[in-house]
Amino acid sequence: MKLNTREWGSGDRIALLVHGIMSDSRTWRRVGPALAERGYRVIAVDLRGHGASGRGEYTPALYADDLVETLPQGAELAIGHSLGGLTLSRAVDRLRPARAVYSDPAWRFVQRDRGFDPAMFVDFAAQATAETITAMNPRWEQADVQVELETLAVWDSATALALSGREAEAELPDKPVVPSLVQLADPSFLIGPEDARTLRDRGFEVRTVAGAGHTVHRDDFDGFLSSLEGWI
Repeated sequence: MKLNTREWGSGDRIALLVHGIMSDSRTWRRVGPALAERGYRVIAVDLRGHGASGRGEYTPALYADDLVETLPQGAELAIGHSLGGLTLSRAVDRLRPARAVYSDPAWRFVQRDRGFDPAMFVDFAAQATAETITAMNPRWEQADVQVELETLAVWDSATALALSGREAEAELPDKPVVPSLVQLADPSFLIGPEDARTLRDRGFEVRTVAGAGHTVHRDDFDGFLSSLEGWI
């Protein structure tokens, strides 16, 4: 499936951005311009079932295939957040960016012993208000709260329900296909200390953004950028 995209900048270098579940390319409203100022042409996708992209069947493999169909190979940088991190890791061997950043990636997302309950996401989206989003994310700017409301309004909740029962797919990558940074929230409910050690042993660089919530780039934008020093 060809995905809807959003772009910033016109630099010679290309950066790819892949959002998490319930979100879309608008989540990168500050990251896109910041990378453009650093000389990148930035391309952010709406995953299938999100934003202005099409609907259909939802699996990690299909999400990854969509990235490959939509995005250019050989970009200088690719960043995937949460489900976007899982998706990027399934497509990185075909996209072959020079560097990959996995921001609090959902490699363990679908394991029920880690608290995954798809109904939780559906219920939250159905009842979300500016007040409830702000209460859950007190460090977000009000512009991000508004973006969250807008993205939830066009999100297909079947994307969450489709992830249920995919425990067999919830594995950490065996090795980085390209030089790769794993950026973690503090604490991360997806990548625990043991997983972080395993990833380091497998050749990933792992950095934690102190005090940041799961959506690191919205919870602590400055910390998000600082933790990418040497990678962007």
